[in-house]
Formats: sequence, C-alpha cells, structure tokens
Amino acid sequence: MKNVLLKLLLMGSLLIMASVAHAQSDEPPEGGPMPDDPTAVPIDGGASLLLAAGVGLGVRQLRRRKTAK
Repeated sequence: MKNVLLKLLLMGSLLIMASVAHAQSDEPPEGGPMPDDPTAVPIDGGASLLLAAGVGLGVRQLRRRKTAK
C-alpha cells in the first residue's frame, strides 16, 4: 500500500512539474505598447475607492465611540 502511494505521489509530482515547465515562456511576446518607465504602477479608481472606504470606516468607528460614552 505504501509503495503504491509513493508511486502515485511521484507520478503526480512529475506531471505537475512538466506542466509548470511547459507553461514558462522564454521571452515576452513582441508587439504592443511599451511603457516609458517599466517600474511605473498605474493608480486608478481602485486605490481611491480603498482610501474612501478606509475613511468611511474610520468615521464610523469614531461616531460609535462618541455615542457609546
């Protein structure tokens, strides 16, 4: 039983490693726009929504503390 489990584990590991090795690319595909600064991170509406949610939660907590006293 232990030998069968060991063989299954080995086969599964080999299959996973083969699929990971096959999925890796040598270099990025050609074409498409290249950014001027490759380290630039676009900050869009997501960051501002997170900031607004944080401010809203902070105001809510302050109001709860004020009414609890």
